[in-house]
Amino acid sequence: MQSARAFGLALSAIALSAGTVWAASGGAHIERHHWSFTGLGGQYDKAQLQRGFKVYQESCSACHGLSRLSFRNLFEAGGPEFDEAAVKSLATEWPNQIVDGPNDDGEMFERPPLASDPIRGPFANEKAARAANNGALPPDLSLIIKARTVENHSSWPLHVVQMGKDVLSGYQEAGADYVYALLNSYKGSEPDTNGMYVNAAFPGGKIAMTPPLTVDNTVAYLEDGQSAPEGMTVPPSTVAQNAEDVTAFLAWASDPSLNTRKQIGWQVMIYLLITTVLLYLGKKQIWARLKH
Repeated sequence: MQSARAFGLALSAIALSAGTVWAASGGAHIERHHWSFTGLGGQYDKAQLQRGFKVYQESCSACHGLSRLSFRNLFEAGGPEFDEAAVKSLATEWPNQIVDGPNDDGEMFERPPLASDPIRGPFANEKAARAANNGALPPDLSLIIKARTVENHSSWPLHVVQMGKDVLSGYQEAGADYVYALLNSYKGSEPDTNGMYVNAAFPGGKIAMTPPLTVDNTVAYLEDGQSAPEGMTVPPSTVAQNAEDVTAFLAWASDPSLNTRKQIGWQVMIYLLITTVLLYLGKKQIWARLKH
């Protein structure tokens, strides 16, 4: 019994010390945001994805590409579902040309993108990107939501409990929570003497990326004099709203099949439940003929 008490006290001490270490290890607390695609039954909001693409196009595409996403994905089901003709027109007007070829003379040439082409960034290669950004490399945003996460700074017993809750609730939005917090956590719009910007959500507190969204530089969802489509409510153009919409769009870019996957998942679960009940009733009927 004394050994058991000692072991329990040791575990308690480790848990308390672990909580202190995690809290002191740096990094801001990231609040969980409510997303339309949260949980086991969440789905993307088409209107939000359309707004998010507009924010990406006007505030992010000057530095970041979406090379794993094609223009045609923008009009496919489960995404923004833009008009197909409008997307094809957008592709031809996209400022970043596609290097293709060789032609009949054996030479490479540039052409406007097609709907089947990826949404490339503005830089030809990594060195060109670094040269234009003071040595920093703007990442491709295709999988940025899957590539980022948040840290759990609680003690390990609470960490285990939270992991269990996340599994039961289907929590997979850590990357979205981080990106949303990052876009909302800039402190001022001027860099320091080293060209770095203060950002409370970024590890270390300083980031090379210029604030993409500021109070004076929000993306308007409606042009001057333009009214919202019938039956659709357009939210105000604020930094928080722009950040939420572009984060949702990037979440879709990282996982464009989420809507279909969750729908099929529920269908499979219902099918398995019905199959289980039928198998149980069949087994009960067959074995009821035998004496025990």
